[in-house]
Amino acid sequence: MLERLQDSLIKSPIIKRGEYNYFIHPISDGVPSIDPHLVEEISDYITEIADLKVDTILTVEAMGIPVANALSLKTGIPLTIVRKRPYFLEGEVELSQSTGYSKGVLYINGLKKGDTVIIVDDVISTGGTLLALVRALQNMGVKITDVVSVIGRGDGYLKLRELGVDPKILVTIDVSEKGVEIKDVFRNQ
Repeated sequence: MLERLQDSLIKSPIIKRGEYNYFIHPISDGVPSIDPHLVEEISDYITEIADLKVDTILTVEAMGIPVANALSLKTGIPLTIVRKRPYFLEGEVELSQSTGYSKGVLYINGLKKGDTVIIVDDVISTGGTLLALVRALQNMGVKITDVVSVIGRGDGYLKLRELGVDPKILVTIDVSEKGVEIKDVFRNQ
């Protein structure tokens, strides 16, 4: 189950950013090249475990795009990308997000009250981006049927639970100077 993903995570190079052990992986960084078979494995798995009775698949640029796009192609469900720059379209919603390593503004376009979405993300660690996104969607009246993160690191997912969202994390990891350790793999109950 998700063998290709687990194997690729274990083989991820680790670099130090200050005191932080940072893993480099195609799904989270686009480096090295993204293996289409890896993306296919992930999107196939998501179709098995997620509630896909939605109007759109939603992701935040940039690294959620490969998996969300594969899922869109596989299911025929449209894809909406939360962008890092404004387009000044009618109904555009601006939100501020803060992660463990960056702050920024994101822009939601093309969604309205009553829409249903599944959020697909590459990594959840601090939960900063997803927290801001979930709050904004809830304020807009958009129904979130599911949140799926390919990789989980840290306890950011707990903050989402406080908002009534229980994310599905495909592979949960710990990272040390020695490498990536697989802690858990999401199983379809």
